[in-house]
Amino acid sequence: MLRWTITFVILAIIAGIFGFGGIAAGAASIAKILFFIFIVLLIFSLISGRKKI
Repeated sequence: MLRWTITFVILAIIAGIFGFGGIAAGAASIAKILFFIFIVLLIFSLISGRKKI
């Protein structure tokens, strides 16, 4: 799950670069949403990965 989270964070950052650079105006708002969603998922993955049952 951590691998997927990191992958999607990188994709959100790339989409943000394109959106903020003016290539796609709609991609900026989508990138903001994706970035924050996947930051939350990254934190959740890091916390759940450290738990030992």
